[in-house]
Amino acid sequence: MMRKIVISGAMILAASTAYAATSPTTAVKTLAKSVTVIAAPATTTLSGITRLVGKVVGPVARPATKLVLPERLASNFNVGALLIPSWGSGELPRSGRPDVVGAFRFICTPGQVLRDDPIVFPGQPGKSHLHQFFGNTSANAYSTYGSLRNKGDSTCGNMLNRSAYWVPAMLDGKGKVVRPDFVSIYYKRLPENDPNCQKMGKACVALPRGLRYIFGYNMATDKGGNFHFSCEGPTAVPGNYPDIVSAAKNCPVGNRLGAVINGPDCWDGANLNSSDHRTHVAYGTYGAIGRYHCPSTHPYVIPAFTLGAWYTVDENLDTSGQWAPGKSTWSLSSDTMPGMAPKRPGTTFHADWLGAWDDDVLEAWTENCINKLLSCNGGDLGNGKQMKEHAGFSWNAKPRLVDIPAA
Repeated sequence: MMRKIVISGAMILAASTAYAATSPTTAVKTLAKSVTVIAAPATTTLSGITRLVGKVVGPVARPATKLVLPERLASNFNVGALLIPSWGSGELPRSGRPDVVGAFRFICTPGQVLRDDPIVFPGQPGKSHLHQFFGNTSANAYSTYGSLRNKGDSTCGNMLNRSAYWVPAMLDGKGKVVRPDFVSIYYKRLPENDPNCQKMGKACVALPRGLRYIFGYNMATDKGGNFHFSCEGPTAVPGNYPDIVSAAKNCPVGNRLGAVINGPDCWDGANLNSSDHRTHVAYGTYGAIGRYHCPSTHPYVIPAFTLGAWYTVDENLDTSGQWAPGKSTWSLSSDTMPGMAPKRPGTTFHADWLGAWDDDVLEAWTENCINKLLSCNGGDLGNGKQMKEHAGFSWNAKPRLVDIPAA
């Protein structure tokens, strides 16, 4: 008998009306002006924007652009075997109201630890700082949308989500990598028929097939933002702390330290990537008009995700609240880079994402959870079906500590 788990607290990372008011994210179908197939079969070139599954949903007035989407790749496994009745009974999730956004949430467990980055250093294994991957278990420096769709298991539910996610590895100062116990992810966005979609931008659209981006601290500009650290547990003092040092002071041994980051919610409608892997997406702002909206250069509202990696605190995390270069404590692999002065631990937090969802499953949670303003937890697709959890799922990392791999 399946036991229903209501994900809350750190696990859903403040899925609240307050969040919706300050960072309204959005959901859904991609709208199109017209569709012209220019090239095939390797890619499909589209004029204007089309829905992920290739259906034209309606006109959107905008300059003609040529959006090149990867071809649709059907899953090479039995999709039905990885879906179960929601919570054992097929019950539908509750409405997300009074929130104004629909939500789709799931939990990931940690995967491989590699010095790879298939977005920044494609085809160059070992060139990146150390990353903690989750999601597709085959992800490495050579990964592309096509390779992710065709191989690999997943630590994010199951193979229906073969997307790759990665963050800087957490180092304990004693030669070990601290793996997160779990990583919580939720997507939120306004329903596509909400009039505020046209106030926030031109339209609320689905995540386009093949989208990828980096968000958080930018090493090229030495600027950060849209992330914080927190602590949860029996003796924790939760809060939004700017770095590991500040959070650790309020996070005694045995609690969980969380690194939480919010992704962009606006897209330019023309590019699945950009030279810096960031500027094709953007964050909405309130600006002078006092209303949350996307930049005019990025008028399409996409489901934005919030990611939270949660680590069990041990004695190697210095909880004094004091730090100086050379001090032994937890830090991110990106905090100390060759040729650069060490950064205050945690201030370089960022995340990368390369989407590789099964098209039908992505459409299901977009259409049901997001567009119907439902509150979907645990991979619940909002239609009576739920993603079956992968074998070996646990709320505790196994193993929690691993050796730092050789450079």
